This record gives sequence, C-alpha cells and structure tokens, in this order.
Amino acid sequence: MTYDLNYVVLGSIFVFGYFLGSIPFGLILTKISGLGDIRKIGSGNIGATNVLRTGNKKIALFTLLLDGGKGAVAIYLITIILTKVFDNFFDMVGFYQCTVAISAVVGHCFPIWLKFKGGKGVATGFGVILSLNLNVGIVALIIWVFIAKVFKISSMSALIAYFLIPILMFYYETEIIYFFSSFLISLVCFVQHRENIKRLINRSEPKI
Repeated sequence: MTYDLNYVVLGSIFVFGYFLGSIPFGLILTKISGLGDIRKIGSGNIGATNVLRTGNKKIALFTLLLDGGKGAVAIYLITIILTKVFDNFFDMVGFYQCTVAISAVVGHCFPIWLKFKGGKGVATGFGVILSLNLNVGIVALIIWVFIAKVFKISSMSALIAYFLIPILMFYYETEIIYFFSSFLISLVCFVQHRENIKRLINRSEPKI
C-alpha cells in the first residue's frame, strides 16, 4: 500500500468513525419517547446520565447501550470492511482500529449536527475500549460501577476510570498505539468533564 493510499484510508476511517459516533441517540430517544429536548433538561448534555434526569430509566439505559454500541460497531465494521479490501490489513490492524476508536469518541463529543456540542464520551469511550482490549474494558467498567455505587457521583466514577484506562492499556497491550489512543480518548473525556471537575473541587457536584 502506498503512502498516499494510506493517508486516504486513514482519512476515510476517521470520517467513518466520526459520523457513526456523532449519532445523538440520547437526543433522538428522548424526542421519540415524548420527553422533549434533552439539551433543555438538567446539564443539557445528550448522554445517558442526563437522560436519567428525565426520570425514564429505560430510555437512559437504551442511550447508554446505544452510545457504547456505536463505538464498538465502528471498530467492528471497519475491521470487516478493510479485511476484505486489503490483503495486508492485519499488518496495520491496531493502527486502523485505534483511529476509528478515537474518531468515534470525537464524533460523539463534537457532532456536526449539534453545532459540535455533544456528550462527554464516557459510554462511547467504553464501547471502543472494550473492543480494543476486553480486559481493560472490563476492569475499567468494574472501577466505574464501584466508584458510582460508593460515592453516587457519575462524573467522579468516569474520571477515575478514564484516568486508569491508559495505565491499564499500557499494562495489557504491547503495541504503543493502543496506549496512545486510550490516552487521547481519556484526554477528550477529561476535557468534556472540565465543569464537573470544578464542581468536584468545590464539592458542589450533584449526586446520581
């Protein structure tokens, strides 16, 4: 594969992941179910935590699963497609999968349809991390659930889990690209939680 073709493939993968990740399931589900515009409720975020503030646990769960699922599906589809197109795909499998993982999270957080004001990347991030390395994803999920159960603060559980994800990825994976991509995904998550971090410091962050 030539360098020019590599750039085209990488660009196409990024765009594919971005647009799949940018599907605002929280907004779509709340509108379909008659709960109104989720952007005008609670924090205004389109993620599952804010959907939960509508009082509809079922819609919040569907949002969580779909937001996580679109990240996993992005990696799965790009793997299937490129395996059929390129004979030497598996020489670059980690690089391509990490590229679509990052772009799916970026798409969720900065969707073009919503003027680049999307979610915080937690569920979509977990979807791609589970797909990149199941062990890392499971350990991170356990940490997330445990912290949420103990402290009842969604943002705290997410931030602690995403702080540990790159460390876990470095331990479980030998290819540096997995650590690098998990670091970038965690960085995006932290940036999206910047207001939550301020409230956590001020001890004014609301509980679940």
